Amino acid sequence: MDETTVLVCDDDREIVEAIDIYLRQEGYRVLKAYDGEEAIRLLSENKVELLLIDVMMPKLDGIRATLKVRETSSVPIIILSAKSEDVDKILGLNIGADDYITKPFNPLELVARVKSHIRRYTKLGTMVMEAGDTIHKTGGLCINDDTKEVTLDGEPVKLTPMEYNILRFLVMNAGKVFSIEQIYENIWNEEAIGVDNTVAVHIRHIREKIEINPKNPTYLKVVWGVGYKVEKL
Repeated sequence: MDETTVLVCDDDREIVEAIDIYLRQEGYRVLKAYDGEEAIRLLSENKVELLLIDVMMPKLDGIRATLKVRETSSVPIIILSAKSEDVDKILGLNIGADDYITKPFNPLELVARVKSHIRRYTKLGTMVMEAGDTIHKTGGLCINDDTKEVTLDGEPVKLTPMEYNILRFLVMNAGKVFSIEQIYENIWNEEAIGVDNTVAVHIRHIREKIEINPKNPTYLKVVWGVGYKVEKL
């Protein structure tokens, strides 16, 4: 059976070596890169299930590297950043990352996040649904669980794995309102503590991809003071 591979990219070699130790103890194969250009090259040459990438690096930083990766791949990306300001976390999510971890990080938390994202990514690509449960629709929005494709009025919509999971959850429960905490706990399978920005950024990305006018959405709507829902059309 193929080993699950994680690509770790950081110009701080001590951090890369530390993460390598933690992940290898969990049975993962680890590839190492020290700048964004090297990370992109390794991604093109290897089957990788998750990318851990630092923001500040030489040659090609983590932000530009993530943008480049997202042109061709939906592999889960976790941003590593020494900065704790919300603006840096939001920037990472805005350009296509699935999650972020602030340095210094707790090794147990890092491993748990890696496992969680890989589990969802693997399930997204291999899950076989029971007959009758493969198509989820509301209005012109359609999710096909067999092919993992989303279409809007027949046109394909390209989503990241995290965006797909969130939209699928809301469409399957169309008409129901879910708080940010409920969405996070259902999708991330973790306790929701201080997750408002994480969920809100993903929701905004989904809106930008499925709504003609994201400021006046047809499908994915906010219920002020409560949460979000997908309209049952």
